[in-house]
Amino acid sequence: MVLTIQKPSFMRHIYRLMLVALVSALTALGLSSAQASSPAPAAAQPTLNTPLSRDEAQRLLSVLNNPQERDQFARTLSLMARAAPPASTPASSPSSTPTLDKSLLPDLHSGFNSLRNQVWGDIGHFFSLFNDVRYVGIEAHKQLSAPSVRAAIISTLTKTALIFIIGLALEYGTSVLLRRPVHYLTSQAFRRDTLKRSDTSPDPSASATGEDNEKTEELRAADQRRQAETLRFLARIPYACGFFGLKIAPIAVFYLLSLGAFVLIPWDQTGGDVFMNIVNIYAVTRCLYLCGETILAPHASTIRLLPVMDITARLLTRWWKYLIIPLAIIVMLTCLGDNRFIILPRGADALIRIIVFIEHLLIAVFIWRVRHIVSRFLTPNRTTAHTVSFWSVLGAIARLWWIPALLLDVSLWTVWAAQLPGGYHWIIRATLATIATLVLFRIVAIMVYGAQNTLFRLKPSLVQRFPDLQKRADRYYPMTRRLLTAMLIAITTVTIANIWGLPSYGFFLYNPLGNHIFVTLLILLTAAISAVLIWEGINLFLLQQLAHFEQNGMLSRATRLKTVLPIIRTVMLALIIIIVTVTTLSQMGINVTPLLTGAGIMGAAIAFGSQSLVKDFITGFFMLVEDAIQVGDWVTTSGVSGTVENLSIRTVRIRDTNGDLHIIPFSSVNSITNTARGYNKIVIKQQLALSEDFARVVALMADVVTEMRQDDTFGPMILSDYTDLGVDDSGGSGAVLVGSILTQPMMKWKVKREFNRRISNRFASENINFYTGTSYITTPPNTPFHTVQDGTQPRIEPPSQHSPQS
Repeated sequence: MVLTIQKPSFMRHIYRLMLVALVSALTALGLSSAQASSPAPAAAQPTLNTPLSRDEAQRLLSVLNNPQERDQFARTLSLMARAAPPASTPASSPSSTPTLDKSLLPDLHSGFNSLRNQVWGDIGHFFSLFNDVRYVGIEAHKQLSAPSVRAAIISTLTKTALIFIIGLALEYGTSVLLRRPVHYLTSQAFRRDTLKRSDTSPDPSASATGEDNEKTEELRAADQRRQAETLRFLARIPYACGFFGLKIAPIAVFYLLSLGAFVLIPWDQTGGDVFMNIVNIYAVTRCLYLCGETILAPHASTIRLLPVMDITARLLTRWWKYLIIPLAIIVMLTCLGDNRFIILPRGADALIRIIVFIEHLLIAVFIWRVRHIVSRFLTPNRTTAHTVSFWSVLGAIARLWWIPALLLDVSLWTVWAAQLPGGYHWIIRATLATIATLVLFRIVAIMVYGAQNTLFRLKPSLVQRFPDLQKRADRYYPMTRRLLTAMLIAITTVTIANIWGLPSYGFFLYNPLGNHIFVTLLILLTAAISAVLIWEGINLFLLQQLAHFEQNGMLSRATRLKTVLPIIRTVMLALIIIIVTVTTLSQMGINVTPLLTGAGIMGAAIAFGSQSLVKDFITGFFMLVEDAIQVGDWVTTSGVSGTVENLSIRTVRIRDTNGDLHIIPFSSVNSITNTARGYNKIVIKQQLALSEDFARVVALMADVVTEMRQDDTFGPMILSDYTDLGVDDSGGSGAVLVGSILTQPMMKWKVKREFNRRISNRFASENINFYTGTSYITTPPNTPFHTVQDGTQPRIEPPSQHSPQS
């Protein structure tokens, strides 16, 4: 809601006076300078020091008020300034300073005198208002002294009193008859409000889902509670309208009776007008009171449209009645004065001024009475006020709201009593528009916060598919709320400034500087929102791909995507930040060419100066993309074998069997032997004696593999039966029987150790003959010959004493 209200005429008069004084001073300054620099006769000097007369000032003011004449005057002054020769004042001649003083001081003195006279005139007019009160009794005595007038007045008052007594009795009877429908309406409103409260109560389990900090949880709970309360209050509007309709029905009966009496009973011209004016004033006053009673509902809290307690509602209703009664009296006195009924306009105006003064006193007492109630309503949340300095300042201002309210009340009375043209009505309109704007933006803020809470509350199915998505959304919740709060405060401030006469909308829409600021802020906001949407869209796409791979059993692709996911996010985040920053700076009017050039030169310098680092990044990226290695794989690279513990864009970390951690840059990786891909093969070699039955040995090994495949532990690890590859070698060292077994990746060592354990026991039980190597050791002459098994040290006996000597 935007209300455009013109500035009051008294402010325009002040602006004109200041402009006239300024133009007069500038004109006198220009003429005195020209006179000082030109060889004009001395007789012309006194004419320049003469101040503007009343007619000259009026003509100058008319010129300034006319846009065309004002533009022509400005062009004339511009041409005069261009055509005038430069002033050359000798340094030794101080004549210019006295001339300036003589030309400026009279104009300034005249302007100040005019302003002082106007102020004193307003003050005198203010105090002269109370002198008219003494004429009220004189005018009433004159009115009642004439018999015909006195008879007409008594007749009108008698008829009016009689009709009012009958009408009020009918109004009371109608209200008694409508008590039962009113009670039924309030009971239905209570039942619906209870159901609405239970339906819109926040779910604690839902609010705690996906929350990563208490602050976000408190904000979301508060926003959800405010939205539920606002919707519950909006649902009361139909019941409030029904309550207002039932309450206004007795007034309608009274009004219809008064209209019938006005038509059927003979009235004179003045008496009829006075009667209908009194009836209309009563009906309008009662309707205004019913509006306040409907909004506050002091005796029916379930249809109350303001979130206040019962005691506060009763207090506000009582004060509302006190405040509208003087207004009704003022309007009635105005009508009586216009019709010259009992009192004349002069006396009516005097009484009206007194009642207006009483009304403003009542308003001041009302402001002082409800200052604590309004302060509690305007003060922000305590937790928020203690954490954010801005809200602390706002809370301190809210607690002192009654001071500007009292000043406004005093200003209204002063402006009205001084009879400044248009001032009272302008302030009233601006104040009401300000209050309406604050209420409207408060409702909009509650609805916007509720919409934000609903938007950030993801569906359970989506949360089930992407468990981390709710946490990622909650990260932006406090930031988004602060942004919305700042936007609402800014729009409210600009709107209120525009209501009070400051051209804030025009500044941001038509002024070059304001338009540039507005467009810049809009570009920054759009860029930030676009960057967040792109960033979260990329993350959502990656999460969808990861979930798709996991659900369809493509675990290798899922693992590979998990490995490169941090790298992709880092690269995309850097690209988004760079693009958004450069685009925003370009749209703001900043030349980004030097920035891009410097970034390019710096990038080239870094690339040339750290070739090994660049090679690490490029090689690592392609190895990760090609799925050559993953975390948990057993690999052999750069002479190191072990389990991959961590992968980055630049290095790979391998833990060997001794527990040592090897950090290898990708630039040093020439090849990778990955044991964790596809399948493994165990190659079995048995060195048997040449006399052994090879077919029997092959059958034994195949039987052992079949037995292992039937085992619950080793069966899933083995992919094939024993495959006989034949005799690999035979000769003096026996025969080498070769076979193979296929296993799952990373299971070959475990399967091989178990196979060797079982086949050793089987060979021993079946008396399989293995090749046994024989060693021959020659001895010197006269030394006995000894035969020993492989792997034992020969025992050399000392020579016998009876052996022959060599």
